Amino acid sequence: MLSPDSLLGLSFVSDPQVSLSPTGTRVAYVVTRIVDEACGEGGVPPRPRYHSAVWLSEGEARPLTSGEARDSAPRLAPDGRSLAFLSDRSGKAQLYLLPLEGGEARQLTRYAQGVANPLWSPDGRYLAFLSRGDGPEEPMGRGEARVITHPRYKFNGQHFLPDEPAQLYLLEVATGELRQLTDHAAEISDVQWLPGSDALLFVAAADRHREALWQTEAWRVDLSGTVTQVTCWNSAISSLAPHPGGQGFAAVARPEDRGNTEDPHLYLFGWDGSARRLDTAFDYPAGNLVSSDVHVGAYPTRPVWRGEALLSLYTVGGSAGLFEVPLDGSDVRPLVFNVGRSISAFSAQGEMIAFLEETPHELPEVYLCELPGRKVTPLTRQANLILEWPEVELETLRVGQVEGWVMRPRELAEDARLPVFLTIHGGPHTAYGYGFMHEFRLLVACGYAVAYCNPRGSVGYGQAFSSAIYGRWGTVDYEDLMAFYDELVRSRPWIDASRAAVGGGSYGGYMTNWIIGHTDRFRAAITDRSICNLISFNGSSDIGARFWTDELGLEAWRSEDIEALWHMSPLKYVERVKTPTLIVHSERDHRCPVEQAEQWFMALYRLGVEVRFVRFPEEDHELSRSGRPDRRLMRLSEMLAWLDRHLVANAQPLD
Repeated sequence: MLSPDSLLGLSFVSDPQVSLSPTGTRVAYVVTRIVDEACGEGGVPPRPRYHSAVWLSEGEARPLTSGEARDSAPRLAPDGRSLAFLSDRSGKAQLYLLPLEGGEARQLTRYAQGVANPLWSPDGRYLAFLSRGDGPEEPMGRGEARVITHPRYKFNGQHFLPDEPAQLYLLEVATGELRQLTDHAAEISDVQWLPGSDALLFVAAADRHREALWQTEAWRVDLSGTVTQVTCWNSAISSLAPHPGGQGFAAVARPEDRGNTEDPHLYLFGWDGSARRLDTAFDYPAGNLVSSDVHVGAYPTRPVWRGEALLSLYTVGGSAGLFEVPLDGSDVRPLVFNVGRSISAFSAQGEMIAFLEETPHELPEVYLCELPGRKVTPLTRQANLILEWPEVELETLRVGQVEGWVMRPRELAEDARLPVFLTIHGGPHTAYGYGFMHEFRLLVACGYAVAYCNPRGSVGYGQAFSSAIYGRWGTVDYEDLMAFYDELVRSRPWIDASRAAVGGGSYGGYMTNWIIGHTDRFRAAITDRSICNLISFNGSSDIGARFWTDELGLEAWRSEDIEALWHMSPLKYVERVKTPTLIVHSERDHRCPVEQAEQWFMALYRLGVEVRFVRFPEEDHELSRSGRPDRRLMRLSEMLAWLDRHLVANAQPLD
């Protein structure tokens, strides 16, 4: 039987970067492992932490870096002779340069606040990156009060944001000359060189107010530091891809008049700010939006030019793959796409594509695809890590428009009756599907069936399906989940409906709270990083300034909207709850703030419902996917213990 400790035996591949060098095709990528770190004197046991190294494949794979640091962001030079990367070996992440023909890595930056997002100029003369330079430590780091004057002062994964945003810097590699290129008022979120190496494109809002409302633009900055606004888009833009001939750029974007329920799509922008959607007839979202809990590191999904077409990832149902999008408006066509598999990251150069692909049975692996014949070669052997794991069976179940799955042990006795855990994904505009889920494999190995589906509001099934819950959370999504569960119980006699639990994270936590306020059919619930009060969320979440406007057409600071927000809040129905509930939340979760868990806990406790609240210090919204390993283990252990207590006969009581 697996235990939560099985997580410690995994490694995580990320950030595949392909380059055509004089000696052939090279693929750099990052491998992250969990390593026990010594904790000093006093007999304190070692603690598991992530360590990462840069690897290079050019026929055979080999590590380029090693040690106890976190090395990341490998970027091969255009001439193929060196590799730039980031490492925290000297404290904050700094930029290093490693000659590939032999020699040690050389540190290029020593900024007090570290650097991020390195990017070679096409001519190989410069490295651009983002940094706060030698800016001061933040006030709260000095034990001082923080003065807040704009709404975007915290962000999940970054905690409280610096008063001054990071700027774009330029390093001339031959001379070592460093200079700051921008002094922009808002955070820069994406950077790309233009093909002539004489300017860069970046994405940012015009100011902090527009930044909080997700009103971003594309900007051009030349090497003298002159900045020009290119677009008047007033909405989300990401994944810039400048046309190799200089005729504008492509990007993944949403129009100004569309909210968060709009699927992201591929647009072509002109230098005059004009925009044209390229995938008009393809009713699927750009990018990979399929859930997985083994993604640690960077997962590039930026579109890449191939002649007069673009390569881009798309999510189709529970699968994700690589598609070609022509500029002439003809049909989007699959390049590397297989139903039942999920490509989560890629890069491309010439006719070579490096990508990461996974399934519910296979950890993410690095592959190399050679066009036009589409010959695919695996570059890693992650499968060896799970050879001894119990085998599982994945069954597909479709109920009306809703696609779902149930994972169970491969071998079942004729009279088997399994307890079942119905789990609900976050978003809401993401999808369950064919990503690898360590959590699911662990639960199945411990004797549970794990059921999951994509109710209305999920992506990958067309725009109408994605936006079906606009203004009505807890209605058709609840109906879809219950209809899926009913059909599961009806069609699978080995499911023991008397031993069923429900759970989920983020929006899935919201739906868990909603479900147990509307039915008593589940014997236990696990609500993770959840929402229970839509009114307070509006003011406490890092995305609260705009989220309910986009999702529901409502705002808590409009008195006429309060009743509708309260009507969709699980807290309104908490007096109906009878289901024993485990609450899991992180104290630095700024997406679904911990005050939501505190309200839900206090209400259940005061109403006499059996409740257990597990809160993690320092962790954020990503605890279950990339949180500190020892805390991920504790979360899994708490979940298993809760399910065992309520669904398994003779289980040991919790402490």
